[in-house]
Amino acid sequence: MAKLARRLGVGDAALIVMGGIIGSGIFRNPSVVAQRVPEPALILGVWALGGLIALLGGFVFAELAARRPSDGGLYAYMRDAYHPVVAFMYGWTLLLVSQSGGAAASAVTFAGYFPVVFGGVHVDGKWLAVGTLGFLTIVNCFGVRAGSNVQNLFMVLKIAAIAGLIAVGFAAAGSPGAQAVPTHAFGSGLDILTAVGVAMIPVLFAYSGWQTSSFMTGELKQPARTLPLGMIWGVTGVVVLYMLVNIVCLRVLGTNGLIHTATPASDVLRAVMGPRGAQLIAAAVMLSTFGFMSNQILTSPRVYHAMAQDGIFFKPVAWVHPATRVPVIAIALQGIFAIVIALSGQYDQILNYVTSVDYVFFGLSAIALFLFRARDSRLSPAKPPQFRVPGHPVSTALFAIVSFAVVLDTYVKYPQNSLIGLAILLAGIPVYYLFLARRRPVEGLP
Repeated sequence: MAKLARRLGVGDAALIVMGGIIGSGIFRNPSVVAQRVPEPALILGVWALGGLIALLGGFVFAELAARRPSDGGLYAYMRDAYHPVVAFMYGWTLLLVSQSGGAAASAVTFAGYFPVVFGGVHVDGKWLAVGTLGFLTIVNCFGVRAGSNVQNLFMVLKIAAIAGLIAVGFAAAGSPGAQAVPTHAFGSGLDILTAVGVAMIPVLFAYSGWQTSSFMTGELKQPARTLPLGMIWGVTGVVVLYMLVNIVCLRVLGTNGLIHTATPASDVLRAVMGPRGAQLIAAAVMLSTFGFMSNQILTSPRVYHAMAQDGIFFKPVAWVHPATRVPVIAIALQGIFAIVIALSGQYDQILNYVTSVDYVFFGLSAIALFLFRARDSRLSPAKPPQFRVPGHPVSTALFAIVSFAVVLDTYVKYPQNSLIGLAILLAGIPVYYLFLARRRPVEGLP
């Protein structure tokens, strides 16, 4: 049987990391954060703290990749650290909800901005979304290099668009009200901590997504070295861009302006360039959502491929095309699920269900690193990995605590959506055992 081809380098890995993180949220979320902590220092402080936590997460995943350069990334970490059922539950939620729902939501957003960018051209948004998803699915079936090239191209264009926004913002003089800083009296230190905690939720979700690069381990050259470097460069690049976007929003709009808008990036360009600026930011959102779609369809099928290889998913999904060396059935499956969700119109609700699920697995990944370090020190004490988390165990434990705190916070604030997400996750357990009952025994797999 043909195997996946190792054709991607450090630059590809870094752009995949950035593509998995940057969607359309950075064009909107600065105002959400400003509404929750309406002080410039706190706004920037929350984004900086979120960036630090994202970097800690990137460090954790970098060492996991160095210790376990296995196909499927996070899926493999869950399988090897805990039990295949935990890994299956993760892959199950990717296909049913998070990756498929994320791609569908991005496709619909992309289609919605099409008339704005192209001068009122009227198209059927639903079918444009479906066509875009179908196009990216076909491109990725032609090989990992083809899919990665499209992802990389739109990631570079996305970076250029955000850099343009930043440059325009720094060149502008600022609006007349930008210097008026509102005073918000927090009652106590506890009030500040509570406000920061609430503001951290949209910030951490804006920074999440670096884990999708780990799915590509089987197609990276020297993955134990390439993925850690790509993870660190990619996450660092996103943190820098996000911080500069927020500085620009505060500089041009001021805190009051940022609080009272739902479209901060658009307002920055409109303030400097007039109506033409709004059209340019719409084009940037289109680029961003297209690139995010491309990332989802490029990365997630590698998890389903790994599941099928382990015998806990449909066997044909493990098939790799002998010419293109990619799992075409897994890619087609991801595309079909995304198209179905886009046509159903339920993508927003679906994404709400899993806001807590991702961070469950982030926390488990941090704990997995402790387990792997203990096991590896017993089995091969003289062979350290090519990358180690700075500040471990404190930094790794901090990332685990923050991840589980996010989960707890979402259950407190959004109990209905979180419980639905939990139900979807737990529904994977009986499905796993159904697949287990159908396959022939595989040595070493519980």
